[in-house]
Amino acid sequence: MPSSLWLIPFDAEPDPGGSVNVPYKSHGAQVSAVNEARSHCRKLLARHPSQQNLNNDRAAARTAAIQRHMSSDALSDEASVQFKEGGCLRTYVLNRPKKLNVLNREMLDKLRPKIEEWSRQDLVGVVAGIGAGRAFCAGGDVASVVEDCSKPETLPHAIEFFQREFEMDYILAAMPKPYIAVMDGITMGGGVGLSVNASFRIATENTSFAMPETKIGYCPDVGASFFLSRVDGEIGTYLGLTSDTLSGRAVFEHGFATHFVPSRRIPGLMDRISSLQNPTYQQIDALIEEHSEDVIPSQMTSSLVGNIRIALDSAFKHKSVEKIIADLTKFSKESEHEDVRQWAAKTLESLHLRSPTSLKVALAAIRSGKYMTILEALQMELNIATAFCRGEVSKDFSEGVTKVVVEKLRDVRPNWQPSTINEVSDEFIQKSFFPKLNADDKTSPRLNVPQWLADAEHKVQNPMIYGLPTEQEIGKLVLGSHKSSGSTVLTLDELIAKLEEQKKGKSGVRAKVTEVVQRKCTTQEDKQSGKKWLKWIH
Repeated sequence: MPSSLWLIPFDAEPDPGGSVNVPYKSHGAQVSAVNEARSHCRKLLARHPSQQNLNNDRAAARTAAIQRHMSSDALSDEASVQFKEGGCLRTYVLNRPKKLNVLNREMLDKLRPKIEEWSRQDLVGVVAGIGAGRAFCAGGDVASVVEDCSKPETLPHAIEFFQREFEMDYILAAMPKPYIAVMDGITMGGGVGLSVNASFRIATENTSFAMPETKIGYCPDVGASFFLSRVDGEIGTYLGLTSDTLSGRAVFEHGFATHFVPSRRIPGLMDRISSLQNPTYQQIDALIEEHSEDVIPSQMTSSLVGNIRIALDSAFKHKSVEKIIADLTKFSKESEHEDVRQWAAKTLESLHLRSPTSLKVALAAIRSGKYMTILEALQMELNIATAFCRGEVSKDFSEGVTKVVVEKLRDVRPNWQPSTINEVSDEFIQKSFFPKLNADDKTSPRLNVPQWLADAEHKVQNPMIYGLPTEQEIGKLVLGSHKSSGSTVLTLDELIAKLEEQKKGKSGVRAKVTEVVQRKCTTQEDKQSGKKWLKWIH
């Protein structure tokens, strides 16, 4: 039996109901039936060569049907993490679907040695991560962590969990192999840490992406201070403080995914990737792009665009939570746009439900993380996690997990202490959660990552390379400061053409560039040519 679900070659057509015409049999009989059907279809293809141009959707349907019939594959195993090998591809499968693949100690203990092994094997061309069921990974097992925090004898276990988790996040970000994270489903908290610094991050129509830590009296971690501070504008700050969720294509549009691929095409895509010989990053990028959706929206699908986005960037640009709230209050009452007033009012309601301590810690971490390496950011977050676990400076973590996760009181504000933003001073936050550690300090553990990866941190790839163009890239082209500008003035169509060329025809470029230009540019008409030149004003 092949070791990977995606590597079962089968050329038979599915019937109209979507199933393959192979009855359920024993493993040996299944293989025999598959071979017989394959032989029959090859004869048909020889007579009808045009049938070889089957599209990716039908290939994916065939593969999915085979998966359903081949029940003896490793996915039926009870292991919490499974590992698959096929061709150049190595895949880990998070396999706790009933728990939404929430990370626990057992899973981390299994993942690390295998990922380190794959990272150093010449035969491994690509590493991929997927989740069984309707989640990639819904986060870490915070209920168990808080339970450990409640007893002095088990407190070290709680802190050690975060240490192991953050080390795993760094290893995945720094390993010298192309890494594909398939975020086909719920991807939150710890799941974001496993995926967001991957070379290739695939969102689907099923993706729900969030960093929901301020809901539970904690702080965005797993490298959030690094990646939330590097996406366009203040989207990262907004998501980190509000715990808001991005869904589907919006995850791709805002840079948290590099590609958007319909879920039904994922099996066929993985099959194609596994067949590559010595794959390059460029080959993988092109292959994933081939599997993107056929009909590309002419506009961005996210609600965080236009006037709302202008207000968001303006309100969340501050270094203090008090100023953010003041700006939101003003927008909710005085904005000339009804959609902005409604968005601001809703955002204020969300922030009111969050832990005041968590909000201030999160904002300080995101602002600091902008100037750190990913390893430095993760160490800072481990210091913060240690303070929350000990509960000496704040008991909000225990309170939030108990109310939101254990008792599932999602719409009830936990008993945060202190209860208001004004009661939490910035001096207290810095002293309690951002200690200046020295080499001999035992108050917080140090991240222990393989030296051969720690030494290569300067080589960690920019996670935005294979995504849509960033606002910074777009702005540089308009201003003429980009190395490929070639001119100091461009029309919108010329700008889009340049960026589509740079991004190798990537889907979604036109919609992204158009939205950014509408917010960030004015136009000046050339009276002789009639062309409208772009002028960057923000």
